[in-house]
Amino acid sequence: MSTLDQQLAAASSGIPECVAAGYVDIKSGMLLAIKTVDSHPSEVIDLVAAATSDLFAGSNVTAIEQMFNKSRGLAESDHHYFQEIIVNSDNLIHIFLRGKRYPDYVAIFVCRKSANLGMVLTKSRLAMPEIESKV
Repeated sequence: MSTLDQQLAAASSGIPECVAAGYVDIKSGMLLAIKTVDSHPSEVIDLVAAATSDLFAGSNVTAIEQMFNKSRGLAESDHHYFQEIIVNSDNLIHIFLRGKRYPDYVAIFVCRKSANLGMVLTKSRLAMPEIESKV
């Protein structure tokens, strides 16, 4: 098990009701590490990584960021407006956090919907520096 895998496992154990954690390179759309309590088909895992890439670096998101820069009179830059995305599904909370140190990487934490959203978000944010130190 790599140190990134170990750090994801450690982070997920500290996040309330966390059932899965992953780390995605959004430039390539590749999943670099994953920790889950259940097994999932590889096709599903691959799609999650690609969807995460679309959420943060898809063509529409990039267009929005360019429009924001233009409307604010800013030159094109590598700054990204979307830093965190929270998705509530029927039974789960999905937290997507862009790295501060490595903004082309996104951590994903999936927790049961019964978890306290504030605690899930706080613990997820607190886990990021350690996760990024393992990249």
